[in-house]
Amino acid sequence: MPFFTDPLEASFFARALVGGSLAAVLCACVGTWVVLRGMAFLGEALAHGILPGVAVSVLLGFPPVAGAAVSAGVMAIGVRTLTKRTRLSNDTAIGILFVGMLALGIAIVSKSGSFAVDVTAMLFGDVLAIGPAELWLIGAALALALAVLALFHRSFTALAFDERKALTLGLYPERAGLALIALVALAVIASYQAIGTLLVTALLLAPPAAASLSRKSVVGIMTLGSAIGIAAVVAGLYASWHLAIAAGPAIALAAVLAVALAAALRPRRRSASSEQPSPPSAAPAESDQSCPAHA
Repeated sequence: MPFFTDPLEASFFARALVGGSLAAVLCACVGTWVVLRGMAFLGEALAHGILPGVAVSVLLGFPPVAGAAVSAGVMAIGVRTLTKRTRLSNDTAIGILFVGMLALGIAIVSKSGSFAVDVTAMLFGDVLAIGPAELWLIGAALALALAVLALFHRSFTALAFDERKALTLGLYPERAGLALIALVALAVIASYQAIGTLLVTALLLAPPAAASLSRKSVVGIMTLGSAIGIAAVVAGLYASWHLAIAAGPAIALAAVLAVALAAALRPRRRSASSEQPSPPSAAPAESDQSCPAHA
């Protein structure tokens, strides 16, 4: 059918499908724990927090990914430092650094001669500009994320229940918490090229959230969330091609609509007694059976 085959004749569209799908799987796997642990604000803050590093890299001619990694590291360390050395809550520390990093990024970009173009590209991305190098980067990030998810699966599961219990079980909750923050940063850094710093949160949160309405196990949420994320990428890209709209926002909108659809269909399949997503079904002490890296 020309509706589906015509866009595939363009090599950039095919690369966008592959890159966007890899980013969707990466974000769904990491985002599963973000949703289960209620860390949505951290994911959004890290997505905005990489803006100063990206801006500096663009202005100096360095790879944007390098600057994004530095900014994400500064953001993560700053959150941990503020919460440990002050009486500020975790959300307050994240909010302060989120606003500061976003403002710094905009201030840096404003010094360039193409303010509007630079900000638009950084915030909304350009999935249609993904090249072979970006494909390798996202693929490597996905492989690394799956390895870390396998290594820390028991610790992440224990943290989803009770951090103090994780400590008594000798699962190093402090280390696991840092690993989870690093995973969120990795997903943001690797995926922002596809959908931008502002909208990467959509892939990180919406597909796992939609999957959690009908799945209880970690592997179930990750698997279904990955499928929903890929579907959002495909739907968004085809909508962008045929309706002449921006690809990044189209993908994000498709992901958000998936949550609405899952919520609308849920009462037909599930009883009213299970209104809230439950913690992952695997017990903390069980072997690492449900991590997608073992699938």
